[in-house]
Amino acid sequence: MQSYTQLESIFSRIYRLNHLLSLAGWDAQVNMPPKGAEARGEAMSELERYTHELLTSPVTKDLLEKAKLAPKMSPMESANLREMRRLFESESLLPEEFVQRKSKLTTKAQVVWQESREKNSFQTYLPVLKELVATAREEGKYRSSTTNMSVYEALLDVFEPGMNLKTLDAVFADVKSWLPSLLKQVVEKQEKMNEANPIVPITTPISKEKQEALGKHMMGIWQFDLEAGRLDSSAHPFTGMTKEDTRITTNYNPTDVEQSLYAVIHETGHAKYEQNCGPREMITQPICNARSLGLHESQSLFAEMQVGRSAAFSAFLTPLLKEFYGEQPSFQEENLKRIAQKVKPGFIRVHADEVSYPLHIILRYEIERALIEGTMEAEDVPKVWNAKMKEYLGLDPGDRDDLGCLQDIHWSGGAFGYFPTYTLGSMFAAQLMATIKKELGEEEVRRCIRSGELSPIFAKQKEKIWDVGCTYETEDLMIRATGEKLNPAYFREHLERRYLRGED
Repeated sequence: MQSYTQLESIFSRIYRLNHLLSLAGWDAQVNMPPKGAEARGEAMSELERYTHELLTSPVTKDLLEKAKLAPKMSPMESANLREMRRLFESESLLPEEFVQRKSKLTTKAQVVWQESREKNSFQTYLPVLKELVATAREEGKYRSSTTNMSVYEALLDVFEPGMNLKTLDAVFADVKSWLPSLLKQVVEKQEKMNEANPIVPITTPISKEKQEALGKHMMGIWQFDLEAGRLDSSAHPFTGMTKEDTRITTNYNPTDVEQSLYAVIHETGHAKYEQNCGPREMITQPICNARSLGLHESQSLFAEMQVGRSAAFSAFLTPLLKEFYGEQPSFQEENLKRIAQKVKPGFIRVHADEVSYPLHIILRYEIERALIEGTMEAEDVPKVWNAKMKEYLGLDPGDRDDLGCLQDIHWSGGAFGYFPTYTLGSMFAAQLMATIKKELGEEEVRRCIRSGELSPIFAKQKEKIWDVGCTYETEDLMIRATGEKLNPAYFREHLERRYLRGED
């Protein structure tokens, strides 16, 4: 066990260094002035080089080999060792020079992306996008070199371990076979309802201060520990930092209060997973990492979509909106439910309703996969993006790339292969809620949400997802949590119940 104990020490040091890396990354998106980007990139690349050296050193490799022979390891220790080995093998595929180069590039790219989006200038972004694509292709080659995975599949595996393209393509083909028709039916149904009884829009503007106060109240409803995290604003909402200091961001629009509210709920769903992930006595160890990005996204979409846009939540939200924003005609339960469940294809992914959302993801998946596989180039992105938007959602951004291919930060952060995890998360969130409703009873789940007393629901999430961290592989975790592996049928049933049959 001495080898294993030494490995725990090494991974604790890596965890502490990643804490500082996360802080630097968070600050780059929240506070850092643009001219600080180059120096920040240099500093972060030095830290990344050092953590890379620690993780891939001959000492670590030797200890991993010796630890395999350790007797009498507990199930948690065995799982932790498995995850240590997985991280070592994954990181060892990347040369140190590449790790530093990618870190510098992505720090610079995020600043260029933000400026380009604000100016609606794809041409400003194009040179750095070319670098990002070339770097991602290079990474895919490194990661696939010792496997039978394709270059894109190897990048996907970083975010969704165990997911292969054959399974992913089958899932997305299934969704594309029924979702466009369902979307059309729902839009037509809601248009008829609106003709007979129009939705009363929320009267705006509403100040940032009021929106922030409501957001923090919602974080309290989700039992977010504000002594172990905070809420800030950024260009793109995100969750970051560490389990002891989990930070979330949103952004504020005085004429669109839904935007900040549901972004806070979504990111708090992520943060609850982080604040509770894995056996806490092993908090610095890989076993306390999130199992996958799809699982992570399932927890944020569980909060935002399964709970936050349910009819029961509209009942809970009605008096709160009156309290925080003042009385107005739109603050009626049925009206707020119709606002929360409004389905209308739009340009922006993070503002998309849950029926349209998977089509946004499939579009991005198809483009980034083509970029990595070399069947298209960075110059073609706006044209292909707009064509797919028109095909899938009936919309054309035209020359508004800030509403099209410049809207997301993911590629600027080097996260090619990330996008599919969003729709995988939507599916597992629906599957998890179906299981929880079976175990607690549908009426009890509605009562919890209607009253804002979410503890019984959290207890199920904690038992099934949060507590186990990386103890089990993804598919095994899903089976243990819900009784079966990922099944897209639950997602379809959820959408049909809520939006066609009104049984939410």
